[in-house]
Amino acid sequence: MRDTGEGGGENKIGKSEKDQSWIPKIIKKRVCTTFVEDSLSNGARCQCGGARDDHGSVALGDYFSTAIVNRWVSAQHSSEHPTDAFGELQFAGASKRHSYYLRLSWDTQASMVYTLMTAHWGLSAPNLVVSIVGGEGRTKVKTWVREVLRQGLVKASQSTGAWILTAGLREGVGRCVGEAVRDHATAASSVSLNKVVALGIAPWGFVHNREQLVNPQGSFPAKYYVQNTSRDSCCLDNNYQAFLLVDDGSVERRHETGFRAKLEDYISHQRTGIWGSGSIDIPVLCMLISGEASKLERVDLSLKTSMPWLVLAGSGGLADFLSDVLENLSSAPTAQSSSEGDGEAGPSVDLKDRVAERVKKHFPSEAETEKLVERALSIYQNRHLITIYHGEQESPNEFDTVLLKALVGASKHRASVDDSPYNEELKLAVTWNRVDIAKSELFNGDIQWRYEDLEDSMTDALVNDKPQFVRLFTENGLNILDYLTYGRLENLYRSVADGTVLYYLLQRHLVERLGYAAPAPTLNLQDSTKGAAENVYSGRVTDISLFEVARVLELLMGDVCQPFYYEALGLEQISSKRRALRRASKVLRGDCLYRDKRCLFPWASLFIWSVLQNRSEMSTFFWEMAGESVLSALSGCKILREMSKLEAEAETKLSMKELAQRFENLAHDVFSSCYRSDESRSFTLLIRKSPVWGGTTCLQMGMGADARLFFSHDGVQSLMSQIWWGDMKRSTEVWKLLLAFFCPFLCYTNLIPFRKQNDPHQEDEGKPSDDGPGRDSDSLYGATIFSFSDIKHIEADTQGSHTPRTATIKGIPQTRRPPKRPFIVSRWRQFWFAPVTAFLGNVIMYFLFLLLFSYVLLVDFLPPPPAGPAITEYVLYFWVFTIVCEEFRETFFLGTMKTLRQKIRVYIQDVWNKCDLVAIVLFIVGVILRMFDWSYELGRDILCVDYMVFTLRLIHIFAIHRQMGPKIIIVGKMMKDIFFFLFFLMVWLMAYGVANQALLYSYDPSLERIFRRVFYRPYLHIFGQIPVEEMDVGKAWDMPCTHNVTLIEMGEEPCRTTSSNWLVVILLIVYLLVTNILLINLLIAMFSHTFSEVQGNSDIYWKFQRYNLIVQYHSRPSLAPPFIILSHINLFIKRVIRRVPSIKIYHFVLQLKGKAANRLMTWETIQKEDFLTAQNKIQKSSDSERLKQMSVKVDGVLKHMSEGRDFDHRLRALENEMEYCSSALSWIVDTLAQGSTFKPPRPPPTTREAFPSSSHTT
Repeated sequence: MRDTGEGGGENKIGKSEKDQSWIPKIIKKRVCTTFVEDSLSNGARCQCGGARDDHGSVALGDYFSTAIVNRWVSAQHSSEHPTDAFGELQFAGASKRHSYYLRLSWDTQASMVYTLMTAHWGLSAPNLVVSIVGGEGRTKVKTWVREVLRQGLVKASQSTGAWILTAGLREGVGRCVGEAVRDHATAASSVSLNKVVALGIAPWGFVHNREQLVNPQGSFPAKYYVQNTSRDSCCLDNNYQAFLLVDDGSVERRHETGFRAKLEDYISHQRTGIWGSGSIDIPVLCMLISGEASKLERVDLSLKTSMPWLVLAGSGGLADFLSDVLENLSSAPTAQSSSEGDGEAGPSVDLKDRVAERVKKHFPSEAETEKLVERALSIYQNRHLITIYHGEQESPNEFDTVLLKALVGASKHRASVDDSPYNEELKLAVTWNRVDIAKSELFNGDIQWRYEDLEDSMTDALVNDKPQFVRLFTENGLNILDYLTYGRLENLYRSVADGTVLYYLLQRHLVERLGYAAPAPTLNLQDSTKGAAENVYSGRVTDISLFEVARVLELLMGDVCQPFYYEALGLEQISSKRRALRRASKVLRGDCLYRDKRCLFPWASLFIWSVLQNRSEMSTFFWEMAGESVLSALSGCKILREMSKLEAEAETKLSMKELAQRFENLAHDVFSSCYRSDESRSFTLLIRKSPVWGGTTCLQMGMGADARLFFSHDGVQSLMSQIWWGDMKRSTEVWKLLLAFFCPFLCYTNLIPFRKQNDPHQEDEGKPSDDGPGRDSDSLYGATIFSFSDIKHIEADTQGSHTPRTATIKGIPQTRRPPKRPFIVSRWRQFWFAPVTAFLGNVIMYFLFLLLFSYVLLVDFLPPPPAGPAITEYVLYFWVFTIVCEEFRETFFLGTMKTLRQKIRVYIQDVWNKCDLVAIVLFIVGVILRMFDWSYELGRDILCVDYMVFTLRLIHIFAIHRQMGPKIIIVGKMMKDIFFFLFFLMVWLMAYGVANQALLYSYDPSLERIFRRVFYRPYLHIFGQIPVEEMDVGKAWDMPCTHNVTLIEMGEEPCRTTSSNWLVVILLIVYLLVTNILLINLLIAMFSHTFSEVQGNSDIYWKFQRYNLIVQYHSRPSLAPPFIILSHINLFIKRVIRRVPSIKIYHFVLQLKGKAANRLMTWETIQKEDFLTAQNKIQKSSDSERLKQMSVKVDGVLKHMSEGRDFDHRLRALENEMEYCSSALSWIVDTLAQGSTFKPPRPPPTTREAFPSSSHTT
């Protein structure tokens, strides 16, 4: 039966059919080929259960074979044919969710079936398999067994990500499991990763309505109808995800084919984790509930393959029999069998008799008791693999612990001698991600863990994203320095999941290193890199090395920091990418000795690894453990925001952005804690050069990460202000600076207040200065940031660990001071070397430049040579030349970038640099064209446009102003709104303009008039310029016109068409209504929304952009164009001829070494820990956390109460034994007193049934 589905499902159905069309070629079914008469049916039925009419002629024709056969055997009397029942299954009247099903022969390879379920059906690989045996048929399941299945098994399986194997029918235990799985799946969150997979393995011939599943081409889906769902039946249960319908050729027979046991054994040899990356094989546990005597063989054969079993004592049937044998006969002695000479231990005769007695007690109707006794004795020999669980007396909430201990108890007997006895328990706990069990059972202080014991489990926890275990291991003896080598770090990167951005990036660089052409960086990585990685060099994940990781980080981090891991690969001295690629290929073709070395910064490396995979909790833990917390958080923010630009999936992109914002908040909050603790040290923290993060600083990384919130912090802005004002006080008025600028000798007077130098006691005493309260005091700046009056000495002397006068942490004595300069020199440098002075000079000179430019264009723009240019124009040329020289210096002589390409890329990234580039290019083109007669006017036009570009450059200068800066940002945001408005406007303008022109003039070939009347005139209509005389024929129009086509083609004005003028008026009304009312008000609304949205954050945007301006003018010479040429000559002499290095190229970067660096890092770590402690206190005081703690306490109380009930049962059992002993002694005394000639006065006492113990593991 084939159901083609609804609506647009044809593509999906076709894909499913194509994906599973190979199944009939490999998977077979069984058909009875020999009719063996069933003696009870008078020849009407075969022993396979099928009627005579259902058998083919071949099966009925071999009379000789059937005459000598007494018993039907599937292997001999059935043959294989391609399966005719597979695909997807939809239960009619239930849910729309489809289940998978497959009819297969009982001897199908288990490996093939497991691959089909995981690879083609998409079932996630299990961390645990629980196979429920027994409880079949229509016998009523006890209430407490239902609770064990619901509250115990399914809940524990959900927390571990398990498969539950049953018969999958709507009867007995199978129905209870299905309902429990359904209820827990409904209650669980949709994002739960550990989902329970209920898998039904049932006999094909025993399933009702199985004919609905038959379709040789497969069913996608097959409609399966179930009648009377409220009662038990042999129909398939709709709560199962998949069904394996095992076929042996029989019909209506419930039998054990052995396929489930083979599948269990195969799964138990597969590895857990992502692609089998776990540290243990998949644990498989068989669970016995009641059961018939025939299941004893199944238990025995399974135990011989070392499969652990959990027996539910009290559930009835075989389960009660086994619990009785194992618990009550465990103390019985076993004797050496005299009949066997191989030394094996055999059961004593007494033990055999006691087992036979219990067989008769539990199975009185069974005839073959001898076989059952032999099976029971064989099971008794493997009793260490069996755990007895008394679910009627224990709480089902701790069933996961029972499962864990049952598996551990069985695995301890298989473990090697060298292994720790708790290794298997730890590996299982890691596999199930049950850190609560690990804490309570394994890491409670009673066990001394070795490093070797935790190593494999640590790798498992890292690869499979289990941060709680990573934290637990590091707190209990695992040394990360010993653990993380470069080779192990490479293995971690090799375990990256397919389909992620990181995987494609690594594959792309791997292909490039292996000699193949890699595609250029694009946003659509899934299309470009995936094809190269799969088609060119697929499957070579093991070749990923640190070089690919370094290239990925270089792509994401850009030019903010130096490349990572180059030092380990021996590439630190190589700047060219091609040379580095060749050198890395040579190193990786060798012995790769670096892989055995310890990772230099293990926590930072793990932090990068987790951030690249977008693992929130894991990366947060590594951030807590890594040093340089502020810079690490900003680096994580930078990586995530760059990766989000490459991510195609919207949900993953959003999670990356959220995690990036979280790290930016962490950087902001930790720096706030640092700033409150010690302002001077927090300033040093911002400009400290980091050896961990490639020599970058917090300010540089924050700018690269677009961390606007971080830059808006008062501490960062205070540092920016101090750098901006230099040694002058921030309260200095602008008019004083202007006066001193035009009259420089006034800087030697008291007109401009300067900060006092060498006043180390002011901060300690807490005396406020006249520069403002608290944080604006003079000493704060002097204690941390270098004085701009000492810039020359900085250039010469700061190659060591400290900058003069200031670049030390509070409390560390200065090791070197520059010689004191005369007052005239020092005051001159204090004024002219401040960035605010350089900025003021550039603003004044730029206004003069624009004034000169406008004068040349308006007054003194002479004709081409030899009549011109004028002297003023030559001055303008020289002025622009000095501007070009400064742009050239900023591009190629500033920053830490080594290659020319990097320097140009950094320069182009700035919007205002692009504006400068356009202005300079237009100026050069305009000057060249104005020198020739034929292009003189064109050159003048270009220079006029260029003047506008130079004037617009003033906007960047005003960005430093506190009030104007935010407004400039708002204007920039509104420009985007204008583009959207123009799009709507152009649609209406073109629609109206073309229609209006065609209605007014029937023929007008002039392109100039068409352009003006189609675009220009409708645009003017918006502003009220409407030529009514031209558009309304009822008005007189004095324009001369003609109807002559020849004259019109020669350029004459055509006359208007009067017939359709009424329509022109209507279109004009509609056009004005839409544009002037609708679109204009839409634009105003868009502007209002943008203003209200940006206004709240405009201050943050402005503070962020302010950093670039301060950096720019901090690195600029004091003189402005055109006098800046003198500074350029001076710099050329100092840098090129005298070889004096400059510190300004590093943008106030401070390099600390030795004790100074260690003390700063320790202080930052303490502040981070204080911040995390405060956060934990806030979290613990929340209502949700209090409820969680209360829940834990209530669970503890209930646990103690259950233990108290257990003690009560034991006391009652002890009292019963004492009463029996007392009665027995009394009887003995009475018997001895009567003598041997008299009968005892009463029969000997019998024991009362004692309460069983709560649980016992044998």
